[in-house]
Amino acid sequence: MTKSKSSKIIITTDAKYLRDESSPENYRFLWSYDIVITNNSDELIQLLNRYWRITDMRGKTEDVRGPGVVGLQPLIKPGKQFVYTSFCQLPTPQGTMEGNYEMQNLEEKRFLADIPKFVLICPSSAENEFRAHLH
Repeated sequence: MTKSKSSKIIITTDAKYLRDESSPENYRFLWSYDIVITNNSDELIQLLNRYWRITDMRGKTEDVRGPGVVGLQPLIKPGKQFVYTSFCQLPTPQGTMEGNYEMQNLEEKRFLADIPKFVLICPSSAENEFRAHLH
């Protein structure tokens, strides 16, 4: 679990490898990840946009940008949390994700809340299958 503080917005991440959905022999590794966004400010905030930098174990990066998360641009009241689950697929058994959320308050002042870098890693048995197919 990884935690970051951007001013008074706290973002916690937790990734889980999905063995049954993955296929190492086909270079398909899938994770679910839970995100908890806690608003410890005195203001109502809204999550407008997301930015992710996803890096696989070969160093290949993919930048993903878009409105909201899981189809929503949630409002988060002071002292409350917004929780969601999403997914990431990589062609390698390890990688990282990091990024930020663009937020705004009621006065439409925009700011970034950093998403801490977290590691996507599968059990060694799946990684061994992957390595065996490389040779």
